[in-house]
Amino acid sequence: WDAAYERELQTFKDIGDAGEIWFGEESMVRIIRWLEKQKVPLDCSVLDIGTGNGVLLIELAKYGYTDLTGIDYSPSAIQLSEKVREKEGMSNIKLKVEDFLAPSAELSRFEICIDKGTFDAISLNPDNAVGKRKQYVKSLCSVLEPEGFFLITSCNWTKEELLDEFREGFEILEELPTPKFCFGGRIGNSVTTLVFQRKK
Repeated sequence: WDAAYERELQTFKDIGDAGEIWFGEESMVRIIRWLEKQKVPLDCSVLDIGTGNGVLLIELAKYGYTDLTGIDYSPSAIQLSEKVREKEGMSNIKLKVEDFLAPSAELSRFEICIDKGTFDAISLNPDNAVGKRKQYVKSLCSVLEPEGFFLITSCNWTKEELLDEFREGFEILEELPTPKFCFGGRIGNSVTTLVFQRKK
């Protein structure tokens, strides 16, 4: 990931392009629309897990959210998101190099956690993926407030699989509509977006 973000950082320095938006613009719109529909207060604390270039946080800030934190374990990703934040003039967004599987003590009490592709990336780790997924759920329980919301967008996992992965400590609130495709007479989704609530 460092190498990928170093390339994106160089591209940003060269031409001002922030790089890849995971799952496209509509994935960000989907999240913001849900927050708006739920009347989530603009001052609630939001954590973007695996923020990458930080573009989701920029969009949330433009919408009016004020307590935004992005973490990534890749220092190059955080450097890139700092440059994007600077260019957009969004100095109130907090960015930190953090490994979500071993979160620091200051990472806690978030009312909303958002994941677009980070759980997918962790799941693809060839070194003890099952253990890492379990640790991810533990970390999520430690940083998210009881009754806080967790929004996850995944292209690797179906709704049923995600329900199984997050059954400890979380309940499903809703599945957000995502683009559908038809193949061989069966209809499916290339992406799944679910909203969980942490149990009390």
